[in-house]
Amino acid sequence: MSNFPAPSPFAAAWPLDPAVVMLNHGSFGACPRVVLDRQQALRERIESEPVRFFMREIESLLDASRETLAGLLVASTDDLVFVRNATSGVNGVLRSLRFEAGDEILMTDHEYNACANTVRWVAERTGARAVLAQVPVPVVSSDEIVERIMERVTDRTRLALLDHITSPTAVVMPIERLIARLAERGIDTLVDGAHGPGMLRLELERLGAAYYTGNCHKWLCAPKGAAFLHVRRDRQRELHPTVISHGLNSRRPGHSRFQDEFDWTGTDDPTPWLCVGDSIRFLESFEGGLAGVMRRNAALAREARELLCSRWGAAPICPVEMLGSMAAMALPPSPGKSEPQTANETGSAFAIHPLQTALFERFGVEVPVFFWGNPPQLILRVSAQLYNSRAQYEYLAEALGILLREKHEKTP
Repeated sequence: MSNFPAPSPFAAAWPLDPAVVMLNHGSFGACPRVVLDRQQALRERIESEPVRFFMREIESLLDASRETLAGLLVASTDDLVFVRNATSGVNGVLRSLRFEAGDEILMTDHEYNACANTVRWVAERTGARAVLAQVPVPVVSSDEIVERIMERVTDRTRLALLDHITSPTAVVMPIERLIARLAERGIDTLVDGAHGPGMLRLELERLGAAYYTGNCHKWLCAPKGAAFLHVRRDRQRELHPTVISHGLNSRRPGHSRFQDEFDWTGTDDPTPWLCVGDSIRFLESFEGGLAGVMRRNAALAREARELLCSRWGAAPICPVEMLGSMAAMALPPSPGKSEPQTANETGSAFAIHPLQTALFERFGVEVPVFFWGNPPQLILRVSAQLYNSRAQYEYLAEALGILLREKHEKTP
């Protein structure tokens, strides 16, 4: 086994554990020191005089952070509110809309489990029906995805919940084409863009989705609990946060009812939202700005996938042009061992596969490994952020080789 690999020179900007090779930025993100310092300063400012902060200061700070984010997203500030995470954004939309018995909510089998659960929960309580479009793996092309989704559309389809980048399979979906095709049928799209901001260039006004929610704490590297919900102007009237508070009947000059409701849902820590602008400025400070960071990360993810597939026979999930800053691949099946019949037989959403545990405990590599699909396949997903280096993926390939050989040797 080679020496423990060095991260990239940019890693010093993050408070990362030097004993861990972090190849899983996609799950929870990682916040740089300078942004964490800003967050701590804001927290101390709040606690020095909470009434002054929440009654006199927070509004201008929140508006400034929203304005910076709106500039990045090419969106109007009037159509943008902060939420805690993309799951909260999805809940805010699905639990605001009125569904009737027989209505259909369309999603794919690649949808993030938490958001798919929200669809099922809403459908169960309203008499609506959750409809699943199956997108086979490996994905052959974006045309195939569009075809598979559109063939599940009926006259009862009210809404489509679609990932921009799928979480388990790391596929960049042809979301612009899908929004347009669904709109032709009179169907609104709710885009689960959890991985979108900071991985892909977004122009939300041009994209035209009725609803788009995305995390800032993943690829924009903001503190945990920073996300947004963008709602097209003609759809804002029916939207409410999952927590109803003062904004329902309290109006502020220069703000919409939409913003009044979402900006204040009760006393909470607002510092993740207030640091979003700082996170964007941090990433823009690198050579080539955020656009350069995104190009660099995408290139490294592709390089990592090519390395692992060529070294250990892993099978790519999708064409290379459908990759962003993550890449998922199916590991070769273990000889003589049957895989579970369904992916949920592996346990809860937080269950950790034994191979993932072995990589972490024996080699200090943090990378997700899980069963997914129908029939289930063993998936490994790598992420690429500024702090990662090619040497870390080489090290992963070496560690994976040792574990796979040991497994084969133990198989009778």
